[in-house]
Amino acid sequence: MASDVDTADGETVILNCIDSDGSKLDGDHEEIVISTAEVSQWDLTSLSHRPIIKIKANRQRQIIFSYRLIQQSSYFHGLLSGSFSESCFDSISIHWDVESLLSMLRFIFGCSMDITSENFLPLYEASLFFGVDKLLLVCQSWLEYVTSEVSIWPPQLCLEDLVHIWDYGRENAIDFIPQLTGYLARNFIWMASCDSFHNVPFELLLSCVKQPCLTVDSEKHLCDAILLWLAANTNPSDRLSSTGDARPEILTEIRTSLLSLPFAAGKRRCPFFSKFAERSVVAICSLAASRTFILADILGGGDCNQLRIHLTEYTKILDLSGCPQINLPLLLLNMLPSSNNLDKLLMKKLNQLSLKLEHHMDISRISWETFPVLTFEAVQVVDVSNCPMLHLEAAIEFFSKSFPSLTTLKAAYILTFKTMKLYQLLQRCPLLSDIDLTVDSTPVIPAKVSVISSFPAVMLQISTSPNDEIRPDVPAFHFSRQLSNITKLILEGRTDFYDSDLQNIAECCPSLCCINLNACTSITDSGISILVLKCVELHSIFACDTSFGHNCVLSLCRNISRLDAVAMKMADNTNSLAYKLQILHIGGCKGINETSLLELISQTQRIRSLCLRETQLVDNCLYKFSGSSLEMLDVSDTKVSCHAVGHVVRGNPLLKCLIARGCRHLLQEENDILGNSPVLYYELGKSCNLEEISLGWGFSFFSLEALRPAIKMLRTFIVGLGGSLGKDGLKLVPTFCPWLETLILYFQVVSDSVVRNILETLKNLQVLALCYCFGEISSLIFQSSAPRLRKLKLERVSTQMTNDDLLILSRNCMNLTELSLVGCKRLNSESQDTISNGWPGLISLHLEDCGEVTAQGVTSLMNCQALEDLLLRHNGLGIDRNFIIRAASRMPLLRKVAVDVCDAKDGDFDLPDELLAHSEDCKMQFKKTHFRFNKIWNLYNSGACRDSDTDMGQ
Repeated sequence: MASDVDTADGETVILNCIDSDGSKLDGDHEEIVISTAEVSQWDLTSLSHRPIIKIKANRQRQIIFSYRLIQQSSYFHGLLSGSFSESCFDSISIHWDVESLLSMLRFIFGCSMDITSENFLPLYEASLFFGVDKLLLVCQSWLEYVTSEVSIWPPQLCLEDLVHIWDYGRENAIDFIPQLTGYLARNFIWMASCDSFHNVPFELLLSCVKQPCLTVDSEKHLCDAILLWLAANTNPSDRLSSTGDARPEILTEIRTSLLSLPFAAGKRRCPFFSKFAERSVVAICSLAASRTFILADILGGGDCNQLRIHLTEYTKILDLSGCPQINLPLLLLNMLPSSNNLDKLLMKKLNQLSLKLEHHMDISRISWETFPVLTFEAVQVVDVSNCPMLHLEAAIEFFSKSFPSLTTLKAAYILTFKTMKLYQLLQRCPLLSDIDLTVDSTPVIPAKVSVISSFPAVMLQISTSPNDEIRPDVPAFHFSRQLSNITKLILEGRTDFYDSDLQNIAECCPSLCCINLNACTSITDSGISILVLKCVELHSIFACDTSFGHNCVLSLCRNISRLDAVAMKMADNTNSLAYKLQILHIGGCKGINETSLLELISQTQRIRSLCLRETQLVDNCLYKFSGSSLEMLDVSDTKVSCHAVGHVVRGNPLLKCLIARGCRHLLQEENDILGNSPVLYYELGKSCNLEEISLGWGFSFFSLEALRPAIKMLRTFIVGLGGSLGKDGLKLVPTFCPWLETLILYFQVVSDSVVRNILETLKNLQVLALCYCFGEISSLIFQSSAPRLRKLKLERVSTQMTNDDLLILSRNCMNLTELSLVGCKRLNSESQDTISNGWPGLISLHLEDCGEVTAQGVTSLMNCQALEDLLLRHNGLGIDRNFIIRAASRMPLLRKVAVDVCDAKDGDFDLPDELLAHSEDCKMQFKKTHFRFNKIWNLYNSGACRDSDTDMGQ
């Protein structure tokens, strides 16, 4: 490369490449001369910024120049071989994009070509204009490959570039439009997640949505994407203005009957979608209430399109969570060969199946082979959480046939599924590695329950004598099924899970790495110990509010490579399971004494997340902790001091979450208070970057100042009883923590100015709770807009709230899904209309001591049909006797209801017959608490009955 221009001598041709972008001509005019003989050394990065490039080519070098340039390009063939008048010139000017022209020339001279979505269109245009057929073929092959079925996920493609390619193809009538449309339809979730999604042309979006291969995780994802696009394209100047009546057309492509109920209900206030959402809620509740699945009645002749889930051969994730309308026949309908009309015989079989399940027929007696289900090899994740009408046990039969690659099953809050059927699930779906069977752990209070034995009881005997062998006394057990691939198992809240079940899990799941037994109150210390002893791959244990105790500690601390007593005496504990633990959550476990806790903590050197709330944790235990990888620590409601917690913080700079509410010993001594900053907060501020912190006793304005360096990226901030930030401290919170998403304050001094500052400054705030705070807040705070707020608790802080204030609040915080109001004594029954119209998508509503809200009964609140959790207490005498039955029929996802007999108009409430039919004990408990105590029921549509909880205070 040289900077001086050689004089043409008749043997040399100079190609003057002048960039077509005129803006570059205003920059550096230095001419660059390069030679075709050095084509492999061209630096395109630096050359592409030059407005003029001179390329020197030898006219007589036939082998290289003529063959390469003249023979491969029809343009240069005519230009240099005599067809054009310019063929006799020594210098020829070409106005084109420099980068694409040089890339094309490199390709002609045999250099490799790296095509991307960014340079595809310039290269394609260059190959067309200059007649380089070989490059044109390479470009077409590249586009065909990246948009092929083989290449399902975007290989570093840019949506904006693909849109430009689509526009170019449409304008020039090039046949790769179907390829792009099909590709974007198969990768719709990726397309919707791109920042430039709102710039997608309406015609392209509509074409993608209409594609048979449209692949989305759920109908909710499709609907949400379309609504986001419509919201971003509503101005007259945008392209939507030219589409006329196209908006309703694209909305009709959404199968509203398959939306999740909370999503559909929440969209009833959406200006684009309100009518569709209303029809969707009606359809969902109608399907959920239907006791029998009569396709002809539901579909009006058997047209199944509106009930067809977008399940394609490319689907990897099937998300049906929150859909009470999903039952087994409807799910089965989507696994059968696609047809607008089912034949009469198959329809009859589906209806018979529905009736059999209705009458609780043994599924082993059902002939599943009569249903010709399709196979979807790509499906790896299925989420049917909160689908109360789905018969999961029967659905497993079809999952095993239709989803042979299934690795993850999320089935939380399906109360009809009994844990004893877990083994059937493991056997039918052998590739499963991750299962979630969570249920609600309330109203049972695990910390108040003592489990003496679990049927059948498993007694574990581990000798503490150094001369005896350390062997568990485990009953003989024979598990005939094949070993499972399960690595993660979540059983949180399952009270029907016993020691024998744990033993079975230990036998068939040798690869188990993570187990969640939180609030499993029917298992014992010995039962958990058996699991720990046998599952040596365990590195994550969640066992909060269980009987986890001394035996479990012994099992964790024993040497997993040796069973002799010598191992217990070895100074090196690196072979113990405790040493290998990454997560240990045992909060609320009262069976661990101080000595056992000290031994356990001293061996958890690799722990990343440690929850010890409400245990017998003391300073000595924390001083024995020697780990350096801790990211989360929960010591709430324990007796630890500031110095001990500071010791742990000092050695764990990766700490991101500290929960220490209810620790009275964190109160600083006088000499600490008089110092510049308390020990704990100084250590946190010096070495940590926190994302979550929860504090109480001893936390003050000065503590906040000391924490400032550590809370710049804080997401969750909770201040509880004993903390005293004051108004000045709360005013600094938005400045110190600009990225806050959750702010919860208990017993703090608040004011209008403080709360308004929080709402107006914290743009990412999603959760705000002001509970039992000092200082009345007025209607002024309700005028602050917080569109991102999802959860709001105002408990004993807004006693003067009126119906008008509530209406203003509903307009400014219109996206709430959880609302709790306590002590708003000026509210009356009109507030029900405000709540149901303002927040139709609520999933949790708590109203307590709120004036006369229910004095005239519960009417408009019944329109909050997505509710899962409803508490109405001390809001006025007027609730009808059949309220609970009516709420269960109107709200298909409702699982928890809390009411008070003092609000019952007839002094009593009726319960669904099926709720008490399963347990005489439950009937007796109900009768005993009937008149004396407030009553809280867990209400399950499945008919499953759990223990009731009683609130002893009137």
